[in-house]
Amino acid sequence: MEALIARTRRYSRDMAGRRQELARLSFGQRPQALFISCSDSRVQPSSMTGAEPGQVLELRMAGNVIPAYRPDAVCGVGATLEYALEELNTPDIIVCGHSHCDALRGLVHRRTTTPLMEGWLTRTAETASVPMLTVMPGPSVLSARAQQHVLVQLAHLRTYPVVARHLVSGRVGLHAWFYRVESGEVLSWRPGPGAFRPL
Repeated sequence: MEALIARTRRYSRDMAGRRQELARLSFGQRPQALFISCSDSRVQPSSMTGAEPGQVLELRMAGNVIPAYRPDAVCGVGATLEYALEELNTPDIIVCGHSHCDALRGLVHRRTTTPLMEGWLTRTAETASVPMLTVMPGPSVLSARAQQHVLVQLAHLRTYPVVARHLVSGRVGLHAWFYRVESGEVLSWRPGPGAFRPL
């Protein structure tokens, strides 16, 4: 904790020279994208995108799961989507999965460390039908499943009425990314070839 406190103090000192810029942010925000990712500590959206304060709205949860829309459910994901699109007019949504994901490992091997995690993943993660990716035997199986999982979450995203409306009107773009923890490489889904390719 001491290391985090020291870096936070340094951050506050460094930001002191940007007070005029930060003061403008106090009047509101207009993020360039909503970045939906896993809560894994190895995934850092602002570092990955080089985003400055006010440029990226983040939504993070275990396994970057987006539950399919249910009109009777009160859901933080749905509330964030509505806020991003209706209030902030955010033009793009990125769903970013990653390699070596513990949540996905639990889903693939049907074992998790906690009952709440198991319930979250099994009830919300895998309901949409999307194109199947080629999965080769070996260590690449988990990465292929994690990439497939990103496409499922993108399909779930489309079930939200607010997202559907903004897609029809052309006010939002959807993007599927995949982050390789071991190399720092970011891949994006290309529908043409039907594969994740370097961004």
